[in-house]
Amino acid sequence: MSGNPSESARLGDLVTEATDPRYAEIDKMTVGELAAAMNEADTTVPGAIARALPQITSAIETAAERMKAGGRLIYVGAGTPGRLGVLDASECPPTYGTPPEQVFGIIAGGQSAIVSPSEGAEDDTDAAVAAIEAAAVGSLDTVVGVTSSGRTPYVLSAIRRARERGALTVGLSCNAGSPLSEAAEHAIEVIVGPEVVSGSTRLKAGTAQKLVLNMFSTIVMVQLGKTYGNLMVDVRATNGKLRERAIRIMRTVTGARRDEAISTLDRNDYNVKQAIVAFRLGLTPQEAMARLVESSGRLRVALGERS
Repeated sequence: MSGNPSESARLGDLVTEATDPRYAEIDKMTVGELAAAMNEADTTVPGAIARALPQITSAIETAAERMKAGGRLIYVGAGTPGRLGVLDASECPPTYGTPPEQVFGIIAGGQSAIVSPSEGAEDDTDAAVAAIEAAAVGSLDTVVGVTSSGRTPYVLSAIRRARERGALTVGLSCNAGSPLSEAAEHAIEVIVGPEVVSGSTRLKAGTAQKLVLNMFSTIVMVQLGKTYGNLMVDVRATNGKLRERAIRIMRTVTGARRDEAISTLDRNDYNVKQAIVAFRLGLTPQEAMARLVESSGRLRVALGERS
């Protein structure tokens, strides 16, 4: 943190840095009392997100349109927000069958910062610009900057450079009227208030950011046709659990017996969408894939159903 008194004052004005008197003596609480206090504090997070839903909705709608045209979803953050972005992105390939380069996270300090703290990296604005340049961010991409304070230099620099390169920019923070909100085209402000441990924004703020990122990636994937109803029909069956999930999905959509589902999935290399189309329409794997390609990967369309 800067030693400049005015800078310190500005930091102290942030709601995420405030001290809540209700928790002034948590070191005197029993484990049960403190667990109850933290749980009660966490119940306020969904309400804060509900108040930000118009902002969230607008950002996701715009991002989905760009991704339909071939764009990418890129999260940028430092510390806990950066790790949350990497976590959310890393779940997309197995869940929705996306290539790793379609949704990914950039974290201050690089990949080692995911497991080893690199707190000084959040001030490295040049590294942020370099990361955006290295990712070749362009006009179809969406870059989501995540920072509790809304003022992290690394994130601000990344968002400004991404916007200069024509990307859609979104700022997710937990303070109102932050520099990030000003820098990004879409500002998402989830005001969760002071933390149980003052300034420990991995608590309520981190929970809020995780929930918003859940919404962002999930809703975008639904818009891209990555689900059929609430079934993850683009799941990659890379282990026993996921193969069983693929079989259940196949049987749910088609009504196939277990042996029929397994044999059809085997013939279609466990591509669930392709197997469903092949089974329902009596097509070869090649014909089923061609139909999916014609339908832009949307299973309902490939099956001739109303979308």
